[in-house]
Amino acid sequence: MIDVINEGWETLPIGGVIPEGGTSAAYKTGDWRGGGKRPLLNHSACVHCLHCWISCPDSAIEIQESKMLGFIYDHCKGCGICANECPPLVKAITMIAEEQFETTL
Repeated sequence: MIDVINEGWETLPIGGVIPEGGTSAAYKTGDWRGGGKRPLLNHSACVHCLHCWISCPDSAIEIQESKMLGFIYDHCKGCGICANECPPLVKAITMIAEEQFETTL
């Protein structure tokens, strides 16, 4: 490991995903969701590409057996990265206002 550090950042492998929430999993942080929006999944449109899961900075996307199950709203900050990364022809994730969320369930 020391050799990699001494060689510089150019030699490090590209990319990486931290699949677990780390210490944030112990704390509910979704109650201060930014912009007053949260993601909503259209299960029938989802192709389970997991672009959303890879991109989510808060590990707030629940997957099981390579399938997207939904969101862990206790950790979601409402940043919208998941909706932005959902492939354009799929668009299974939309951002909706917090007030609308209860009426869509």
